[in-house]
Amino acid sequence: MIWARLKSDFETSLAGLTQPTRSDWIFALRTVSAGLIALLAAYALKLDHPQWAMMTVFIVAQPVAGMVLAKGFYRLLGTLAGGLAAIGITSVFGTNPWLLVTALSVWIGLCTLVSSLLRNPEAYGAALAGYTAMIIGLPAFGQPHVVVDLAVARCAEIVLGIVCAGLTSRLILPKLAADAIISRLKRSILDLATYAGGAFSGGDPARLAGLHGKLITDAQMLAEMRTYARLEAPSFATRAHPVRLTIGQLLSALSAARALHSHAAPKNAALIPVRSELQSLVSELAATPEALEDTSPWVTRLDAIAGKARQMPDASTDQDDRVGTITRLTIAADFAEAFKQVLRGLDALRAPVTRPSRSNRQLPALVVHRDYPGASRNAIRAALATLAVAAFWLTTKWSDAAGTVILVAVVSSLFAARPDPVRVSWGFFKGTLLALPFAFLVGQVALPALPGFGWFTLFVVPILVPTALGMANPRTVGVATAFAINFLAFLSPHQAMAYAPGPFFAGSASVLVGILLAICVFIVVLPVDPWRAANRIVRAMREDLARLCLHERVPRRSAFESLAYDRINQLMPLLQNAGRKGDAILGGGVAAVTVGLEILRLRAAQQRPSTPTDTALSIANFLRGLARELLFRATGDPQTATVTVARQYAASLSERSGGADMLQIAASLRIIAAAIEDFPDFFAKDRV
Repeated sequence: MIWARLKSDFETSLAGLTQPTRSDWIFALRTVSAGLIALLAAYALKLDHPQWAMMTVFIVAQPVAGMVLAKGFYRLLGTLAGGLAAIGITSVFGTNPWLLVTALSVWIGLCTLVSSLLRNPEAYGAALAGYTAMIIGLPAFGQPHVVVDLAVARCAEIVLGIVCAGLTSRLILPKLAADAIISRLKRSILDLATYAGGAFSGGDPARLAGLHGKLITDAQMLAEMRTYARLEAPSFATRAHPVRLTIGQLLSALSAARALHSHAAPKNAALIPVRSELQSLVSELAATPEALEDTSPWVTRLDAIAGKARQMPDASTDQDDRVGTITRLTIAADFAEAFKQVLRGLDALRAPVTRPSRSNRQLPALVVHRDYPGASRNAIRAALATLAVAAFWLTTKWSDAAGTVILVAVVSSLFAARPDPVRVSWGFFKGTLLALPFAFLVGQVALPALPGFGWFTLFVVPILVPTALGMANPRTVGVATAFAINFLAFLSPHQAMAYAPGPFFAGSASVLVGILLAICVFIVVLPVDPWRAANRIVRAMREDLARLCLHERVPRRSAFESLAYDRINQLMPLLQNAGRKGDAILGGGVAAVTVGLEILRLRAAQQRPSTPTDTALSIANFLRGLARELLFRATGDPQTATVTVARQYAASLSERSGGADMLQIAASLRIIAAAIEDFPDFFAKDRV
């Protein structure tokens, strides 16, 4: 049954494979070379477990140099923390086996809790600190005096692997995160131009939906690259803030384009020329990617379009719905302004590094979302699973079960925070199972007969190079990484290899059983419900909007955009396989950015001295009603009067005053009402 499932998954993976690029080949050859250098150095230093040095290279291997440094840095921190914890726990509880495994299980639970509240690569370091204590502490069972030696040896082996991986990734044809950010941002700008061109001309909805999702995914990748680039080159720290702002502007432009598409008015005389100019601009830009080398002409044109869109239309234009006209023109101006800022963000990344500004930035009146219920569930599950298997080991006194305990601890903590831990763990199991026959043939048949580093290189390079190519492919990275790690773990390369199939198969069986038990734990014990996690993030986004309505201190636009993008970034992995329902939630998330910006616009108008007192009071009353709508109306309940009030009040303002400021307030009210009507369930409290 398992082999049939593996065959099906393997054929599916082959169907999605693409021809390796030059960059993929460089990554593969660089990774294998670094692994061999690390192993050779471990032999020279006479380390007890030289395979850990080579395994570390494949564990931290990433296509981008900054990603290698980030993962290596946090792997080192996690190893040090886990080693110290192992020494402390073993010193205190080493004489009592039950207390020892209980303390180690609790430590794994705590580290899993912290890991679930952090983001990569920090989350990886926290999870590693948990199971490293188990890897070091369990072999010291019954002989606590050796735990320090084990901890020192493990740290030395891992440091060696990290150094080799980091140096080769930085020195041998490096692919830098700073360059990757610019390249990906260029692609995102062209995709945004393509999306906007289709949105302004009534393009194919399915294609627009695909581009919409791709742009949000690219925003997530840009954020990750920003973290890696800061570790890769400290001078990039001055660019971190512009990148964050650019991501926010990218989402704002996407939201504005979607709103114009959803609320198009083909016969709107005032909007037609503005929309035509925008469509012409984005179509030209999408057709000439090389034009991004000089953004100044595009910025000038966008400035002109935004200025034209912000001009009040003639009173005789669209008499039936003048507020609707101004609303659409406002959205068009917002799109032009946001697109212009994205282009300026690209220029800022390409400009020479400058000293960081010392100006004080206003902090947002918002909070960062932490999924405490989900983190607590992950912690309890990892601790209970580890303790249960450890109890079985102590009760049966089956020596090989120690490997099972370690694998349960590794898998249940490392993959706990993933949106679909069962799928990820199954991929890890597939890679491990596929590695078994290769490790047996090389380690138990070939190397005992033909020992030596030269023969080792000859046997493993043809296996590891295709594996590293698989690690460079997003579709196969999980299985390929598991294959590489466990191939080396099963192989356990030493300078003198011996034929010992009994221990080989016993140790391999304990590893495979450990992974399967961890998968069972994910299925049975407090199973993950991605929708609950997504609903908690959506609730946090609604609470953000409510705070904008009610909080005395109004954050800067950039602070809100930055936080809103972060929420969407957290939603992405939870909803990537959720189909139309997931697309609706992501669409609502992007619409929430628009709603938040309009709330900020209303708050600014409310505080302007020129705004009449009765108008400021009406705005305050509307915002309080909107906050109640966001916080208390449940999904499926009829909408409260908030949307109706927004539309009626907007119409009232346009009738009472033809001034630009009053019409802009009316436009903001209409935009908020339209967004809530487009995504009613997103802006309602979930019943779950």
